[in-house]
Amino acid sequence: MAHTPVLMSDPVISAVPVRDCGEPLVDLRSFGVFRVDARLADAVGHYALLRSSVAERLLAAQELLEPGLTFLVVEGYRPPELQERYFQESVDELRAHHPDWPQSALRREAGRYISPPEVAPHVSGAAVDLTLCTLSGGELPMGTEVNATPLGPDGPCYTASREISGEARRNRRTMGGALAAAGLVNYPTEWWHWSYGDRYWAFLTGAGRALYGPARPD
Repeated sequence: MAHTPVLMSDPVISAVPVRDCGEPLVDLRSFGVFRVDARLADAVGHYALLRSSVAERLLAAQELLEPGLTFLVVEGYRPPELQERYFQESVDELRAHHPDWPQSALRREAGRYISPPEVAPHVSGAAVDLTLCTLSGGELPMGTEVNATPLGPDGPCYTASREISGEARRNRRTMGGALAAAGLVNYPTEWWHWSYGDRYWAFLTGAGRALYGPARPD
């Protein structure tokens, strides 16, 4: 039987207390060392923002990569209203396929891949969606695209999936090893999603409380 990970929508995640430390959001593009992809770019640049300690850990992780590799950052901070829209769209899609499911089941299943707005790491500036690429920008095989459509439990979007090539598994281990060494944690249903300081990080690490609540750019 497949192992079911703790989901963002599980009550144990929303039960984690938050004491926001007040760190600012910083723009990864200002560092001059990160390759930031524009596929989810917004007009004001929210997608390139992270809390300062998350950005510092991402920098430390990048320095652990072997020569010739770098991270390709796809999305960092996400405004609450955008997270709410994504989550509601997921709930609505599930309801269309499962009209007999109660609201609680719809929200739990939606939370497998889209965080409920009240606990979403992206809303706090604590999470980054990313992949690996060469210095010239060529993306490495990772088994799926970033933000690929999930294909069910333990499918190729799951970080530990066996439904991907050996090369993709090695690339995921390379990326994950560097990020974990720098203190970030992975959401196991999405190989591309890593975070620090949010409720999910606090739950996995036993930190006791999250460092970041919902954020708003200055």
